[in-house]
Amino acid sequence: MFYKICCFLTLVTFISISSAQEEVTTSESGETKKPVNIILQKGATSIKNPLDLRDPFKRTRRRLRKRKKNYGGYLTEGKYSNLPSITTYPLNQIRIVGVLLGKNRRAIAKVALSQDGQMGPDSYMIKEGMKIGENGAEVKAIVPGGIVLVEKIRNVYDQDEYIETIIPVSVESN
Repeated sequence: MFYKICCFLTLVTFISISSAQEEVTTSESGETKKPVNIILQKGATSIKNPLDLRDPFKRTRRRLRKRKKNYGGYLTEGKYSNLPSITTYPLNQIRIVGVLLGKNRRAIAKVALSQDGQMGPDSYMIKEGMKIGENGAEVKAIVPGGIVLVEKIRNVYDQDEYIETIIPVSVESN
């Protein structure tokens, strides 16, 4: 309803302006001429395509700024996480520094950055059934003395072979 009233008032205003601008003039030959609208007398307008103009009755929408997708986490198997992953380190660099026994057994591991035993700052929680290391060794058991890993490899005869590795609890030296 409001839209119809506004259109009607705009139309009435335009007609009244155009009729007020029409003046009867007499030319030298004695003919009476009605002048063309002032807009048409001045020439072309600055509007190139009137269909590109916005609708004055529509509410303007705010454009939301697009956020940069800056993931501060780690990429693991195509998924981002804010937890560091231990799957990229070889087994000979992984050191077990603690074992949590109870209903859900957990082990705390650190990565040795150098040969002299210097440990990195990140700690990793290891659960039974997790795959760790470069070759995807599965954690089969967490015992008070360390963890038991089972690694599947292919031997020279192209057969599957399972290697069992035990990583004992070591003392963190810093």
